[in-house]
Amino acid sequence: MERAAKRELVTELHEVLKDTGVVVVAHNTGMVAAQSTEYRKRVRDAGGTVKVVKNRLTKLAIKDTDAEGIADLLTGPTILAYSKDPIAAAKVTVDYAKGVDKLVVLGGVMGKTVLDANDVKALAELPSLDELRAKLIGLLNAPATKIARTVKEPGAKLARVIQAKASQGEAA
Repeated sequence: MERAAKRELVTELHEVLKDTGVVVVAHNTGMVAAQSTEYRKRVRDAGGTVKVVKNRLTKLAIKDTDAEGIADLLTGPTILAYSKDPIAAAKVTVDYAKGVDKLVVLGGVMGKTVLDANDVKALAELPSLDELRAKLIGLLNAPATKIARTVKEPGAKLARVIQAKASQGEAA
């Protein structure tokens, strides 16, 4: 790779990492091409990106970003998975690593907080942003539904009583 291309790669990675919610660092110890492609596809489907970049270039790219704390993790054959959603990349990486022993989660960073492997696994167990939004909307809708049901119930009870009396009158 030429120097200009390396500089461009470092600059591009630096800009991406400045705006990223989470970065997960994992060791790739011999994944075959099909496994790597499947992993990339899963992360992409979750809204993230996977990059395999030389550690030296990655260390240059993370300078002056919140991801500076992962510099110690950048040894050996590493993969970076990142996403704007603070849970997506961690969830996919941990799930995929369970089935593929050649992908080992080392740690990561979320904001300025450096995460070890256990922290990344704990982060992966949290519900996604969309799931949290759905739960919040459900919680907000529940009181309105209960109020509507309570308001209409006396009228419904009265209608059932009248219907029962009418049915008794016809039977007699």
